[in-house]
Amino acid sequence: EGDIVVVRPGDNIPADGIILTGSSTINQANITGESLPVEKTVDNEVFSGTTNETGVLQIRVTNAGKDSTLGKVKDLILQASFSKPAVVRLLDKYASFYTPTILMIAGIVYFITQDLNTAIVLLLISCPCAIILAAPTGMVAAISAASRLGVYVKNVSDLEVARRISAIIFDKTGTLTVGELDVSRLYPAEGVDPADLLQTAASVEHNSKHPVARALVRTANKAQIELATVSDFEEIAGRGVKASINGQQILVGREAWVQELGIDISALDTADGEGMSLLFVARDGQVLGWVGMEDKVRAGASHTMDELEELEIKRRVMITGDRWSPARKVAQQVHVTDVEAEALPGDKLELVKTLKANGHTVCVIGDGVNDGPALAAGDVSIAMGAAGSDVAINSATVALMNNNLNRIPFLIKLSRSTVTVIRQNLIGTMFYILFMIGLLWAGHLTPLGAAIGHGVSSIIVIFNSARLIREGEDLQDHVPVAQTGTKRQRRIEAVEVKVEAEPA
Repeated sequence: EGDIVVVRPGDNIPADGIILTGSSTINQANITGESLPVEKTVDNEVFSGTTNETGVLQIRVTNAGKDSTLGKVKDLILQASFSKPAVVRLLDKYASFYTPTILMIAGIVYFITQDLNTAIVLLLISCPCAIILAAPTGMVAAISAASRLGVYVKNVSDLEVARRISAIIFDKTGTLTVGELDVSRLYPAEGVDPADLLQTAASVEHNSKHPVARALVRTANKAQIELATVSDFEEIAGRGVKASINGQQILVGREAWVQELGIDISALDTADGEGMSLLFVARDGQVLGWVGMEDKVRAGASHTMDELEELEIKRRVMITGDRWSPARKVAQQVHVTDVEAEALPGDKLELVKTLKANGHTVCVIGDGVNDGPALAAGDVSIAMGAAGSDVAINSATVALMNNNLNRIPFLIKLSRSTVTVIRQNLIGTMFYILFMIGLLWAGHLTPLGAAIGHGVSSIIVIFNSARLIREGEDLQDHVPVAQTGTKRQRRIEAVEVKVEAEPA
């Protein structure tokens, strides 16, 4: 950690790091499953195991070896490979008496017939490898198909559960939207300078990592506003932040929260903020104004919802701590069935419990950071954009290494196909056993024929399972995917920040 490495075109990046100099195109397919390379430049994050395609880069190493993203992906795959699906656990349970029973029957047959060949044939056809290979081969093929597209399942049991999902809870910011808010309007109170409003809000939010905070700081930097020094910073999850500037207490947060703290905002007109996320700013108990921000819906979100509807996912719920106005706007664009706004982190957990109590198999999808309790409570939980995020990888049962929402219906389809293939393998093996027993009973089966049949049945099961590897081959990204913060995304369009000049 801290070492500086030079990566030339065509080289694999040896560790996670931050680009110090240079720009390039990076192929991240083996980590994120993105179909197109992404542009990277100074201060962008790169992942170990990805391929540098064009420029020369100097990279400061942040994580290497088992602590790198590639190392964590390896651990996820190994963790999945050591886990067993329910059908395998069931077979293991019955194997404890099935095998001794078959041995006993074979012994009885030999004792009665005194024909060793008949006993050997009975053993060969009653304990085929095909019955043992039926489930593991299907699961390995499914995990391989998912991993190729940047979907990493920690436990194969979760892959089985995914086929039964009937309700999905989506976090809004960073999941259904790109999570890159832009300040689109400032509304200062009477006698307050717009620059003072922006400086105060950005100075306090500078210590937060919330998307709202990044948008404020980014706008202040564009406006070349110098941030003030703050002290006693405190962040209240789902509500806002507070700190002190020159001995004055500053509050920046949601409307309901600042009102709970006794701030009178009745003098402010919020009609112009319809459809925006509003942050209210107060200093020493006096409101300074509000800041309006907007986010963009993620490409392909509505198409994904339509696919989920075709898969008979009955409840598609979007939940957010944002105001009702922007929440309804996004909900209409993405075709969800239900929307919950102005929700606290605990409300997400209660929603999961309510849906489960109503008989739904619930999937929770979030960023893995502030959705931890809800992710843990869901029958299946998916962390979006988990590449480079320890919290996301550890908090969910499925880690989605990119932000392509079309991986969600793919996962459900893959789960259903996998269970279908395993059932085909098991039913086919049962028919094979009955057919071979019939040949043995008729006296037409020799040990050589039984041995050949044993091998052929195993090959058929393996090839049938291998069909799953091709699942998702036709899956295309909705748009060319670029890493957040790349040169393409950093090309910020000129945004006119409207400031209300008249008194509020």
